[in-house]
Amino acid sequence: MRVLGMISGTSHDGIDVAILDFDIDADVLRARIVHHSSVPYPPDLRERLIEALPPAPVGFDVVCELDTRIGQAFAAAARQAVEEAGSVDVVCTHGQTVYHWVENSHWVEGGRALGTLQIGQPAWIAEATGATVVSDVRSADIAAGGQGAPLVPLLDVRMLAPVAEDGTVAAALNLGGIANITVCRPATDPIAWDIGPANALIDAVVTDAPGEASFDHDGELAAAGTVIPVLLADLLDSPYFGQPAPKSTGKELFNLDYVRAGLARTGLNPSVPDLVATLTEVTAVSVSQAVAQAGVEVLVASGGGVRNPVLMRRLGELLPGVRVITSDALGVPSDTKEAIAFALIGWASVHGLAGNVPSCTGAIGPRVLGQIIPASAPPPPIGAWPETLVFER
Repeated sequence: MRVLGMISGTSHDGIDVAILDFDIDADVLRARIVHHSSVPYPPDLRERLIEALPPAPVGFDVVCELDTRIGQAFAAAARQAVEEAGSVDVVCTHGQTVYHWVENSHWVEGGRALGTLQIGQPAWIAEATGATVVSDVRSADIAAGGQGAPLVPLLDVRMLAPVAEDGTVAAALNLGGIANITVCRPATDPIAWDIGPANALIDAVVTDAPGEASFDHDGELAAAGTVIPVLLADLLDSPYFGQPAPKSTGKELFNLDYVRAGLARTGLNPSVPDLVATLTEVTAVSVSQAVAQAGVEVLVASGGGVRNPVLMRRLGELLPGVRVITSDALGVPSDTKEAIAFALIGWASVHGLAGNVPSCTGAIGPRVLGQIIPASAPPPPIGAWPETLVFER
């Protein structure tokens, strides 16, 4: 079965796409990556999306417009991938998260996820590809008492299996807009949670600054700046960082207003390079603290943050006893790991298999994820997950 996975993450800069060929051989699920790419949002659509994100108030007219235009953008990206790599049987679309509703969103006492909204109308994708489409993949986990995030542990625990089989404590770290981690320890259930901001605050500040840049290219701004200790301490003082897993967060908390509030409290007006250097250190410190507290020995990183040499260098410096590699070393391209994860979720959903990992999301049990727009008769259900996932080249 050939499955196309699609996601636009919390950096909301474009659509990551991956096509995988899945084949079951006894208790082994073999996956071959036949295509992966990233398609930027049209500039006007990205600007419209940024303007509508929390804390901006919007009406249903804006939601309808964005749901349609993002759905059309996803459809165009899917059609382009199919034209380049051939037809697919299933498309699993994450869409674009525009709101993740967490009780007590400022995390004074902790909270639980009450709802989540990903937009990008899947009917456009079904029309463009003629494939079965799986969408709205987070809601079933939330209805079962989970956080709806992270969902990448479905891939992470299988990707990390060869690393952790000798008793090593291994973790998969995704450095997107938000940093999330999956930790696998011997003889225990995996755990996962959103650590806090990865690129979200950096991107927000760079986008807000004069010029056309929307992120810190190759960490150049951070490298040119100096960390401001008092601001660093203030931004790391959020109660969210101290909450136990499972937990989830997003740009409802870690957005430009979060930075502005820190600047107001400290009375500072730093240069853009100094501010970006400090925000990069916020990510490095919060991530390294989480990794160290979990006793991780091998850290497998992915996401846009791995292309930031300042961030990766600081993680290495703050985690001297941890072996840090990228997911590329395990056969999973670091730029598109989340799209690959959603292809795996799509494969699971159409076969009637659970796509959440309850110990990671906090759900009361495993759940088949997503709403399905069928293109034809669905495949027969599979009784249980194959024991092993192998990526073939």
